[in-house]
Amino acid sequence: MNKVLRDADEAAALIPDGARILMGGFGLCGIPENLIAALHRRGTKQLTVISNNAGVDDFGIGILLRTRQVRKMISTYVGENKEFERQFLTGELEVELVPQGTFAERIRAGGAGIGGFFTPTGYGTLIAEQKETRTIDGMPYVLEQPLTADFAFVKAWKGDRAGNLVYRKTARNFNPVMATAARVTIAEVEHLVEPGDIDPDHVVTPGIFVRHILQGAHYEKRIEKRTVREAAR
Repeated sequence: MNKVLRDADEAAALIPDGARILMGGFGLCGIPENLIAALHRRGTKQLTVISNNAGVDDFGIGILLRTRQVRKMISTYVGENKEFERQFLTGELEVELVPQGTFAERIRAGGAGIGGFFTPTGYGTLIAEQKETRTIDGMPYVLEQPLTADFAFVKAWKGDRAGNLVYRKTARNFNPVMATAARVTIAEVEHLVEPGDIDPDHVVTPGIFVRHILQGAHYEKRIEKRTVREAAR
């Protein structure tokens, strides 16, 4: 099967209105820049986006929020996006906030076919409302459900035409686990190579999880917050 797409616009054409999408990244690190931009250009709407955060106002998922293409966000940290805050407070955007560790484990459970798991995180808080709780070895736990999606947008450093992916440093973040938890995973890579060009021991996401792959371009790789110190005098 030929998994290689011409570009991100061809990938975005596969996404219908109302789709549920896992989007990799942590802050602005390791986000699928090309796929998000293509979705923005196409105008696909009523999306449910599952992502650690919501980008910033003018980059990443923030551009989809600005044009009202997102109906619901399932996230852990959203504090860098003023438009997100405005839409949330005015009731324009549905939001499900999830503790970060629980978020990662829910996605892992979705990819592994696990029906749910108990965690102590969130017990006794709003997070636990209307959820099953249980005491195990004297500790209270909350039952959490797996997270899955119709599509996953993931970003990798290198990938081959068979869909095997290698990530680079912290840009790896949520991408590998999200690749396992969607019905259709689309990967954009900085370097697209031939099968056999990647050492099998270096593969993080096996191609079995990737339906489509494309060569990305023109990466900005923005830094969300840059901290510098004054030069020595």
